[in-house]
Amino acid sequence: MAAKLRKGDKVIVLTGKDKGKTGEITTVMPKDNKAVVDGVNIAIRHTKQSQASQGGRVPKAMPIDLSNLALTDAAGKPTRVGFRMEGDKKVRFAKTTGDAI
Repeated sequence: MAAKLRKGDKVIVLTGKDKGKTGEITTVMPKDNKAVVDGVNIAIRHTKQSQASQGGRVPKAMPIDLSNLALTDAAGKPTRVGFRMEGDKKVRFAKTTGDAI
């Protein structure tokens, strides 16, 4: 099955502590059904100091479930993703506007 959300997509969070926040997908983990989004689901990681980096409390974006994310259309509203054939290619499009993504 084709992936509805991909790296680089602008998404909005539908549920959870970060509901309503938007960001860009940096990584997708299809086997775990999760994605990492910039500025969403931030956790504090305590790291030990080393020669390469300063130690302390480092904020890190943690994975969030794909079911809690929705693609944003051109107006910034959440939308569902559909697929259609254009020539020989399978193209993703926003269901609300019909625009190709």
